[in-house]
Amino acid sequence: MAAPFTRVYQPLWRKLTTTVLSTGVRNVSSTRQQWAELNVKTAGAASPWVLHGAVCLQRLPVVSQDRSPIEEDFMELMRQIEFEKSLLADHEVKVLEDSARMSRKQDEDYDSDEEDDYKNKKIVTAQDLEDVWEQNLKRFQPAPRSQGDGEKDLSSSERCLADSLVLLVKKDVGSQKIWLLPQIEWQTGETLRQTAERALASLPGADLKATFLGNAPCGFYKYKYPKDVQKEGLVGAKVFFFKAVMSSQKHLPLEKNTFAWVKKDELQEFLKPEYLKQVRRFIMAL
Repeated sequence: MAAPFTRVYQPLWRKLTTTVLSTGVRNVSSTRQQWAELNVKTAGAASPWVLHGAVCLQRLPVVSQDRSPIEEDFMELMRQIEFEKSLLADHEVKVLEDSARMSRKQDEDYDSDEEDDYKNKKIVTAQDLEDVWEQNLKRFQPAPRSQGDGEKDLSSSERCLADSLVLLVKKDVGSQKIWLLPQIEWQTGETLRQTAERALASLPGADLKATFLGNAPCGFYKYKYPKDVQKEGLVGAKVFFFKAVMSSQKHLPLEKNTFAWVKKDELQEFLKPEYLKQVRRFIMAL
């Protein structure tokens, strides 16, 4: 029974398989051709948006922030607990030994032979050490925690040492001058991160060394050009932000009224509301 079934249906199966496969090949070829035509049309059509790469450059805190009253009380509590549970330090043991030796010398039955361990040795008491340390402390001048009047100099990255600062630049957009994060237009052949690096390197009069945190954008914003600036076929810009931290503190202050180092809670005084809304999402107030 198997042989007649094979002779009857096997040719029919081969014909059906060949038809389906040839149809599938034609469909695949047709699909590829359609995609190729679509890519040609897409490449030929100019985008109405200009791409920009921007950098969110932060100067991290240099000194610790001042403690709040609650933190001061807690710190004092922990210091007291540690003092009560701690053992005597080497210097405290030396203070007790010096005190005991001085008491023995004042006794009437004092015998100098008992001090064989200190013969022919220059004895430096704990009090002598404390006097030396006190003199060294008086000569030590700690670095200032604030710049005084320099705190108002927005062009200096040395202001507000206990806070994180963000670099802003003033850009000409049409007839307006507005504050933005450093940005520059993307060029063919470069990645968006390279565009952001170029935006930082191209700042006039600035020699800032920074470490970029990854290759992926941390934020996105798009805006339309003013009507007096819009060119034919161009609507606005799409900006991709990349995060970076300043790795070198040694550089001259930047040009005033053109650059500004600001804290996160000061951004609202410089940035437009819609722009600020997007920027706040990825700026950390460390």
